Amino acid sequence: MQLHSFFNSSTSYRVRIALALKGVSVQTLPVNLRRQEQRAPEYVAKNPSAGVPLLIDGDFHLSQSLAIIDYLDATHPTPRLIPTETRARARVLELSDAISCDIHPVNNMRILRYLQEVLGASDAQKNAWYHHWIKEGLGAVEELLTRHGHGDYCFGDAPTLADCCLVPQVANAQRMGCDLSAYPRILRIHEHCNAQPAFQAAAPSRQPDYLP
Repeated sequence: MQLHSFFNSSTSYRVRIALALKGVSVQTLPVNLRRQEQRAPEYVAKNPSAGVPLLIDGDFHLSQSLAIIDYLDATHPTPRLIPTETRARARVLELSDAISCDIHPVNNMRILRYLQEVLGASDAQKNAWYHHWIKEGLGAVEELLTRHGHGDYCFGDAPTLADCCLVPQVANAQRMGCDLSAYPRILRIHEHCNAQPAFQAAAPSRQPDYLP
């Protein structure tokens, strides 16, 4: 099994966490987003989305982090990251989608690059954009966790897809200098997760393509 990944990609980070939690070994194939390697014709032939991550399992190619994690749950079901019980599953997906659909798409690298290179936004304007969507998005996530979360992780005493999404998003927000003091529950979960070996193994600084 191979994983095309970039050390600083939060979507790749999600999948790395899932793989580490499940104890699945993969060959990591770095794709440098800063050098636009994801747009090379030979890579786009494998992944029409021209992004990372891309999981290759034999002759099966799969992009999109949540689809990959769902696939891993089906092929390597222990530990399960997306619950089977209807309401528990719905809560995990609700919070995961709040991050992967509401926060990440407007703040990822290609959007920030477009803001500056095409629309002419300054660094200050780009950062203001980023901080605005973090404030809106994590505010909603904090409220969801306050209402429905429990245990050391987002939902209970074992990690789920929600934690796989939360930890990379917090890491990105911290890297971009966002003030996260208004989200104490998020920060507690983030700290607890990062004390666990699987989350540590998946961290950007532990990847073969890491650049300081």
